[in-house]
Amino acid sequence: MMRLRWALLIAAVLLTASAIAGVAQPHLGRSADTPATKTITVSGHGTVTTVPDRASFDFTVETRAQTATGAIAHNGDAAAAVAEAVKNAGVSPADVQTSQISLNPQTTQDGTTIIGYAASTTISAKTTIVKAGAVVDAAVKAGANGISGPNLSRSDESGFYKDALKSAVADAKDKAAALAAAAGLTLGGVQTIAEGGGQTPIPFAAGKADFSTAIEPGTQTITADVSVTYSAS
Repeated sequence: MMRLRWALLIAAVLLTASAIAGVAQPHLGRSADTPATKTITVSGHGTVTTVPDRASFDFTVETRAQTATGAIAHNGDAAAAVAEAVKNAGVSPADVQTSQISLNPQTTQDGTTIIGYAASTTISAKTTIVKAGAVVDAAVKAGANGISGPNLSRSDESGFYKDALKSAVADAKDKAAALAAAAGLTLGGVQTIAEGGGQTPIPFAAGKADFSTAIEPGTQTITADVSVTYSAS
């Protein structure tokens, strides 16, 4: 009989301790049935259109000679002349760079006999749109027999990209508001935001100008993308 009383007393103490713990920590004393927080995740896209003000080119000089030393020496002189010519046309020395040099043997059709050597040097130059045509003319007159470009860009492109980002965030908010309204929800604040990849497609158009080689900038579209998650209720 005494053992039974002790067992009942211990059980009562344990029940009381459990009840106190439930009051002190309410989340332990209720069901885990709490509704999940509602969110809306959308992507936003922004664009800014501007006019490029910079152009870059690759000018190639290729020469041939019967010997490797003759080909590379002749080519070095010709490449130096092209580099000097683009500088004289208004390109800053800091924007003129030798980007590639190559030397290759030339053989007979059956590939068994070397009959000479071809040397090639590529000079890269960055300039303004205003000077671009004159720079091309100067390079060709100096001996460049290959041209690649122009690659057009904007000197202050980062500022335009930030404007495109702002436009992308506004686009995301409009989409999220539309989704919330369609679902009968109230749009809350931003929970997370992530920047997507930016792209800069650069169209090029040629037209007439005061010099013989015409470089028209056209327009440049700078884009930005974001992913935004909003709370909703």
